[in-house]
Amino acid sequence: MTFGVAFAVVRVLVRYASVMDACGLTVPPSRLRLAVARITNQPVPQSRAPRILRLRPTRTGLVLRVKLRAGQDAFDFVAASDRLRHSFVMQNVTAREIRSGVVELRMTGYDVLKRVHMPTLAAGAGPMRVPVAMREDGEVFYRDYRQTPHALNVGATQSGKSVYQRNLIAGLAALDVALVGIDCKQGVELAPLARRFTALADNPDTAAELLDALVEHMADVYQLIRREQRLSADVPDAEITADIWDLPDHLRPTPIVLVVDEVAELALYASKDEEKRRDRIITALVRLAQLGRAAGIYLEICGQRFGSELGKGITMLRAQLTGRTAHRVNDETSANMAFGDIAPDAVVATIQIPTDRPGTAVAGDSSGGWVRIRTPHLTLRRAVNLCNTHSERTPSVPALDPFRPVLPSPVKVPAAAAETAPALA
Repeated sequence: MTFGVAFAVVRVLVRYASVMDACGLTVPPSRLRLAVARITNQPVPQSRAPRILRLRPTRTGLVLRVKLRAGQDAFDFVAASDRLRHSFVMQNVTAREIRSGVVELRMTGYDVLKRVHMPTLAAGAGPMRVPVAMREDGEVFYRDYRQTPHALNVGATQSGKSVYQRNLIAGLAALDVALVGIDCKQGVELAPLARRFTALADNPDTAAELLDALVEHMADVYQLIRREQRLSADVPDAEITADIWDLPDHLRPTPIVLVVDEVAELALYASKDEEKRRDRIITALVRLAQLGRAAGIYLEICGQRFGSELGKGITMLRAQLTGRTAHRVNDETSANMAFGDIAPDAVVATIQIPTDRPGTAVAGDSSGGWVRIRTPHLTLRRAVNLCNTHSERTPSVPALDPFRPVLPSPVKVPAAAAETAPALA
């Protein structure tokens, strides 16, 4: 334990009772204690603060777990978090309910989002769980596809949306997963990472065909699950499956993550033919969002705006995107598109993101909870190298073979410059 952490622990313990009283987080003494003090001519008992259950130092601050007194509520601590921050002289204090009667206060001693340092080995990573950013409370923010299958990522230009996407793809590159990309900006964002992509579309026409192929693949996976359910009387309940994760390893299809770089380019149209193509694309996306989870197909939808002005079917698609991440936006309406229907408080936090902190975002889900995060800067060169390193993990999905990205021919590097040249895409 460093001197700074030890000093913070002592400061919290010494000032705990007085701070809780000043912040209105104490309860008056019971009538029994008052009566006993009167009978025995003792001083009047003081108000009681919540009892400390555990205090644990962390890499960025302290974690304090307290037992609530009778009549207290976890919301009282959430509402007083800003007062606690000033009273304990901390950078940030967040409160959350662990279980009935127990609240955890997570305190950070410095601004962890000012300069993001991700842990070298992020504990808690799993088969479909990728560390993407750092939370303001000092914890790692994970993108967990098993828990939150589909997500929406919005943000203005130069807000850090593309860097978030790069970190996500770089994390997925090391997993046994098929990456499918749609980048209608002629592939400028995703084409450099093509060696790790199973399928890639760089224009709306190809995207429509690719999405139709994904829908057909989803139907084939459901047929496989149906054949393997084995609904006989002698089969234990634990062996009956309704998704790919309970299938035997040799039968389980490869999970697929579909990354759409700019969804507005798929929804806009200027002619009748383009309108038909647009309806076809949105219909396929809605089907994948509604039915794809059990088939191991997960959506990551990115865009600058994602509102009803993009046409019919957009709000139906947005309703299926449980995870929400909003970077800096240019107007309150864009923030409402992400959080207005699930967490109104997050709307205010989103429009307050400063312009000089790219990568800062507000992340939430349909439960109403939200947190500020910031993605570490990852250059395109570094992301390309990571994808190239894991290119042998790129699986082949027969239904998507026609959309396999065409890789550029390797560039010959002179022998004298070979040692200093970066890895080629």
